[in-house]
Amino acid sequence: MEKQIYLEGIDPLEFFGINNTKMDLIKGGFPKIKIAARGHSLYIQGEEKEINSFEKKFALLLDHYYQFNVLTEDAILQILSTGISSLEENGTSESDIIVFGNSGKPVRARTPNQRILVEDSSKNDLIFAIGPAGTGKTYTAIALAVRALKNREIKKIILSRPAVEAGENLGFLPGDLKEKIDPYLQPLYDALQDMIPPRKLEDFLKDGIIEIAPLAFMRGRTLSNAFVILDEAQNTTINQLKMFLTRMGLNAKFIITGDVTQIDLPKRSNSGLIFAMKLLRNIQSISVVQFNKNDIVRHRLVRDIVDAYEKYYESRAEEKEERGKGKKTEQ
Repeated sequence: MEKQIYLEGIDPLEFFGINNTKMDLIKGGFPKIKIAARGHSLYIQGEEKEINSFEKKFALLLDHYYQFNVLTEDAILQILSTGISSLEENGTSESDIIVFGNSGKPVRARTPNQRILVEDSSKNDLIFAIGPAGTGKTYTAIALAVRALKNREIKKIILSRPAVEAGENLGFLPGDLKEKIDPYLQPLYDALQDMIPPRKLEDFLKDGIIEIAPLAFMRGRTLSNAFVILDEAQNTTINQLKMFLTRMGLNAKFIITGDVTQIDLPKRSNSGLIFAMKLLRNIQSISVVQFNKNDIVRHRLVRDIVDAYEKYYESRAEEKEERGKGKKTEQ
């Protein structure tokens, strides 16, 4: 009996080891069958019973690799000898772990509101994650999207941002359209690079399994079987965000992230994010997760900086209110 197994989305060097050292361990566990690896395909030959046993344990090896992005020799020996993946024994039962990033590093929900975002994502199809810089809104959302892709719950990830300049004029940057808009989208690439090995990420981007595009590119599309994240949504207009929200197709999950204190539109009142949250927050299967300065996971100074700005804006609002009362009294 002969079989071919296609190894989708793996790095052969990482999976089989330098000079096939890991492949030799796998072969050693099944001396009665012939195993040969060529590129992204595995060819096996032997008796049906032996091949069935191999396929079951090899599936565990693949699951381990897909979850942790790494396959160690110890993990291979454990799975081959016991038929039990270390996923079942050690890692994934911890509720705060969202996904395992590069080299098996766990990406966790680290704050109360990050945990709420994770919980809401399992119950709702549309979530607004709002709060100041450094709270992990976008990073947590991307981790949830990567997990959904690894678990084959969706077929693609779509990440988008409005291309709004924050005071800088980027219109004269050199290069083609992609090179001009990449500076807006780089934070999304950075998060993905933490969670997906470089070669696999390159393949996903090339094959369209992961798509990173400006908001304008969403017009006219229906986004089905996808995990879709719109970042920096405070810089969308009312009509832009309406356009984006109405792209939702079957088996789609949308997370909208933004910080309403950092609106770069000419008029703050034009922000589609503020309007949509007020309009939609009472609709079933839509939730709003409000992050705050206690969720900030960057440098400790970021929390102090956010706090200082909040106090400044609060004092300005109080002064404006007092002036308004004074004018009414004079009248």
